[in-house]
Amino acid sequence: MAPGNGARPRGTQSACTARGPCGTMAPMAPLTRLEAEARSALLDVHHYAIDLDFTHGEDTFASVTTIRFTARRDGDTFAELRSTALHGATLDGRALDPDTLADGRLPLTGLTAGTHELRVTADMPYSRTGEGIHRFTDPADGLTYLYSMCFLADCPLVFAAFDQPDLKAVFDVTVTAPEGWTVLGNGSVTPVAGRPGVHRCATTPPISTYLMAVAAGPYHSVRTEHAGLPFGLHVRRSLAEHLDKDADEIFDITRRCFDRYHEIFDEPYPFDSYDQAFVPEFNAGAMENPGLVTFREGYIHRSAVTDSQREVRGVVVAHEMAHMWFGNLVTLRWWDDIWLNESFADYLGYQVLTDATDHRPWVEFCTDQKQRGYDADQRGSTHPVAPEPDAVPDTASALLNFDGISYAKGASALRQLVTWLGEDAFLAGVNDHFTRHRFANATLADFVDSMARASGRSVPAWADAWLRTTGPDTLTPQIDAGTGTGTNAHGDEDADGNADGWRLRLAHAGARPHRLCLGVYDADGAPRARHEIELPAAEGTTEHTFPGPRPDLLVLNDGDLTYAKVRLDPRSWDTAQRVLSDLPEPLTRTVVWNAARDMVRDGELAPAAYLDAARRLLPAEPSTAILEAVVAFARGPVTDRYLTPEQRPAGLAALSALARDLLGAAVTDPARRLFAARTAIDAATEPGQLRSWWEAGTVPGGPVLDPELRWRLLGRLAVLGATTEEEIAAEAARDVTANGEEGAARCRAALPDAAAKETAWHAMFDPADTLSNYLFAATAQGFWQPEQRDLLAPWVARYFPAAVGVAARRGHTLGVLAGRQAFPRGFTDAGTLRLGEDALRRADLTPALRRPLADQLDDLRRALHVRGR
Repeated sequence: MAPGNGARPRGTQSACTARGPCGTMAPMAPLTRLEAEARSALLDVHHYAIDLDFTHGEDTFASVTTIRFTARRDGDTFAELRSTALHGATLDGRALDPDTLADGRLPLTGLTAGTHELRVTADMPYSRTGEGIHRFTDPADGLTYLYSMCFLADCPLVFAAFDQPDLKAVFDVTVTAPEGWTVLGNGSVTPVAGRPGVHRCATTPPISTYLMAVAAGPYHSVRTEHAGLPFGLHVRRSLAEHLDKDADEIFDITRRCFDRYHEIFDEPYPFDSYDQAFVPEFNAGAMENPGLVTFREGYIHRSAVTDSQREVRGVVVAHEMAHMWFGNLVTLRWWDDIWLNESFADYLGYQVLTDATDHRPWVEFCTDQKQRGYDADQRGSTHPVAPEPDAVPDTASALLNFDGISYAKGASALRQLVTWLGEDAFLAGVNDHFTRHRFANATLADFVDSMARASGRSVPAWADAWLRTTGPDTLTPQIDAGTGTGTNAHGDEDADGNADGWRLRLAHAGARPHRLCLGVYDADGAPRARHEIELPAAEGTTEHTFPGPRPDLLVLNDGDLTYAKVRLDPRSWDTAQRVLSDLPEPLTRTVVWNAARDMVRDGELAPAAYLDAARRLLPAEPSTAILEAVVAFARGPVTDRYLTPEQRPAGLAALSALARDLLGAAVTDPARRLFAARTAIDAATEPGQLRSWWEAGTVPGGPVLDPELRWRLLGRLAVLGATTEEEIAAEAARDVTANGEEGAARCRAALPDAAAKETAWHAMFDPADTLSNYLFAATAQGFWQPEQRDLLAPWVARYFPAAVGVAARRGHTLGVLAGRQAFPRGFTDAGTLRLGEDALRRADLTPALRRPLADQLDDLRRALHVRGR
């Protein structure tokens, strides 16, 4: 699964709910690890035959499942099913009582040792929250599209199952759909002769239940072949022109990554086709279903994008392909080892795209993705990359760990492992792991054993230090000039130690071993030397001596090969503020910007000083990824949380000035101008310039206001009170698309009017309303605006009970969105903190809401600390 950069972060799926009336979600017990272990010890599952009929109306579909399995001994167990109506269930031909289905579990009692067959016929609910079978009707043309999301614990919303990752089985799936629809599945799909609308998917190898996938609808498809396999790209028809424009680029990256994986892996691609479907209202960034990867359709660009956005799409393509081996061929045994799926796919996604193309995505990883890991690792909800099994007692707990730690921190740990072992030994261990566990399941211990066998190194000790611990290490330098090793040309000791060399005292707060590089730079930013050092797995101070003059700029972790917060000594920070954009390597510049970011978050650098550095240095910064990351931090946490309301206008003015520089006549690069236009819109405090752009339909000198920029600009006008409901409605009529619906919802919620706020509030939180996941997120994003604090103050206290209610009614997806997107943004004060802490003590708080709410409060405490400093 890949990053979700919109309505929902990667990897968060509904675990323990079943759809009830009016779009509500009824409670359901999560599967515990002990229950899964007991069932795995009892059963060996062989085969699923699944028949899905999507011609039964708009609310439900028909699902018939036949499961063949063996009981190793006499015993009792259960199958999972989250149906709207159970029409019948038989075990070895004997009818089961439908009334025994409770909490999504169908009891199977009195099993005897031997082979059995369970057959279940049920009606299942369509979803509007991206779980189970999601149903979407395109406002552009009225056409309907379906796709599945079975991840972690949602397959019982589609078919009856023994739903846990270590009960793999072969799947045969048949789909009945309206005539003329395209049907996609885990294998190649063929129409059934003589049965119009009926399609059969090719039999799969053994896979886990959460990986079963289908999609159906009047999709527009682009197809090709590579290495003897059919490749396909699919979108809804209203996006056909945009897919056609990008298809060559996506196929090129897909082919290059496919070939690179076959260069580094001994095991060939294990499935019979490779389809990539870009689907609407998708919760994650993408999902690695074997043979049918589903992506959020925002990766098909209908408006202009920057080069770094295209690069991110390439990373996601490579990430999901890595899962065909890490996750699908070899699957985790239980959800404590999600890092075996996600950390590896994240690391390989970046590395393989680097190896196979001209992209250099590690800069984006360091500036953006890795910062999510650092942030998550410093909150109270942090956890090890590979927690102990007891720390993930059930599927509800597992869902919460699909975060920046399991992805970015885990990928960073693997990058450090490769630095330590060498790539050849690392890949030898990977291939040994695949050979020993193909089409089966594995654990951390299994992987560590393969790495130790291949390298001859003490990998278990490394794993304990890196994967079983929490929090980032921090490295702080103290530099002394003159080490007593010689004299200068005049026979005297130079004040800067030019002849004597220099000594580094490196304070290591943490207990992980590190292999990293030190970058030494002169006052003009010219690189002087690069030194590789190793730090022991112990907290304390180490001393290192080097020849030559004292550095004007010392960059710890130059090249970003390890995972640790680094500090800049005063002289280095002073030099960086003059020459940072002139440093030759983008990863070096990224490490310095990240050090400054950490110093702001830790109260060691004033937020205004960070803004001043950004204002002065970014006009000369050549990397779009760095521009985007630095300004995202400056415009978000710095301006909206760390600065006081009195300081905020100056912060926005600094960003507006930066945008003006980047929109100057001398700037011709389209990506830089697009970035600058977005920055100018987001930082505007007066509507005059924005209104002139709106009326002209373009920013002077470009870019033209395409749909994304139009909605962005109109949204800012709404915040500033410079547009009307009528103008928003007119723009929605101009852009009759799903994106247009979301843009209009965001703008309406942003209007500085009490009636508009109340309407938006009811849309999100009224028990009778069932906004889709994307429309809920869009409304929440528009609602809270720091410019509207006085107007919004009465809603702060209302938020906490409302969020608890919607999470209880509508399940995991909406619970996460209520905590992440609908939290009172802009209210950085002790009163909001107290209200949030009171809410965390509520007994009826769902896990899906508790984690993001706790994280928001941690971030709020940090902001108050920064303001206090």
